[in-house]
Amino acid sequence: MLSGESTDIYFVRSREVLEKTGVDKKVYAEVHAYSLPGGYQWALVTGIMEASLLLEGRKVNVYSMDEGEVFRVYEPVMAIEGSYTEFGIYESSLLGILRHATSISTKAARIKIAAGNKRVLFFGIRCVHPAIAPMVDKYAYLGGCDAVSGVIGAKIIGIPPTGTMPHALILTAGNQETAWKLFDEHMPEDVPRIALCDTLSDERFEALKAAETLGERLHGVRFDTPGSRRGDMRKIVQEARWALDISGYKHVKIYVSGGLDEEEILELRDVVDGFGVGTSIAFPPSIDLALDIVEVAGKPFSKKGKMPGRKQVYRCLKLHDTITPFDKQLGRCPVCGEAVEPLLKPLILDGEVVRDVKPAVEVRKQVMEKLEKISSLPEFNPEPFLLSSV
Repeated sequence: MLSGESTDIYFVRSREVLEKTGVDKKVYAEVHAYSLPGGYQWALVTGIMEASLLLEGRKVNVYSMDEGEVFRVYEPVMAIEGSYTEFGIYESSLLGILRHATSISTKAARIKIAAGNKRVLFFGIRCVHPAIAPMVDKYAYLGGCDAVSGVIGAKIIGIPPTGTMPHALILTAGNQETAWKLFDEHMPEDVPRIALCDTLSDERFEALKAAETLGERLHGVRFDTPGSRRGDMRKIVQEARWALDISGYKHVKIYVSGGLDEEEILELRDVVDGFGVGTSIAFPPSIDLALDIVEVAGKPFSKKGKMPGRKQVYRCLKLHDTITPFDKQLGRCPVCGEAVEPLLKPLILDGEVVRDVKPAVEVRKQVMEKLEKISSLPEFNPEPFLLSSV
């Protein structure tokens, strides 16, 4: 990647032309999204610190939003200043990092908002090539997932991996009761006893059988029923909850997994205790970030359809955003009059990374605070206020 070979060939050819002809110029380029997937009013940018490793040591200055920041359409989330030949060849890799990470984190954030105060466990690494499994785990976690199942992903994040048991254990053991007992006997005490309860018979009957088998040691049950034979999952959960409660097993929690997206989670969140989500986060709608030159040799210059000139984004406490020319100072929000702060801050100066890497747990905590604030707003304006003169 650092060699520049993980790129599109036209960037290699462009650099060759500029170097041979001596017409290379200092430019200012911004990473932004001019549209979001249908129904999206905002996105959550991640991959910032990973992207900084790509540009570290180059003769560039880079400004960016913080890891895990909420952004709207048109807003630059990152900006690069330097000779085009210093960074142009890295555009494919840079956008690949930012787009993939941002798309995963944004979908995870939307899933978490849909789940409300219920836990969301990310079970999605089986959906992706194992080479990128830790990355997918990390950005699903930063976006709001409470835990991940991947062993190395969890290790990189700095949290214990979380999971239940597969159908394979039950089938290999011969029956449900044997598998549940063996799991209970051999797993450490800090591993929650969550019994998979849909392998061989009705979910309600298996849930009751698991409760009778493990008693107070049973933390919860998981229904992983495929959509092809699921029926009405809400009614299945309600039936199981009723049966567990009247049988004296009110302590047993119910988790649901298998093909879940925002709609299903909204439908089930008041009757379940948590969700296992995989594919919808691992393969999310794409946040189409692009890198565009907006200034050449100190003068505003861009292709059609893009706003020329370097920009800053200001945000007030009520989450109103204003885009201004970069060198203009904005003291108050033009919408509500509240104080504002700039979102684009130095990331790399003269090739040196000037921002510390925060632990994933800390970044996620800040993300959760942002999501809570978004959820509490009576309405969220999906577009920033444009202020070309201050």
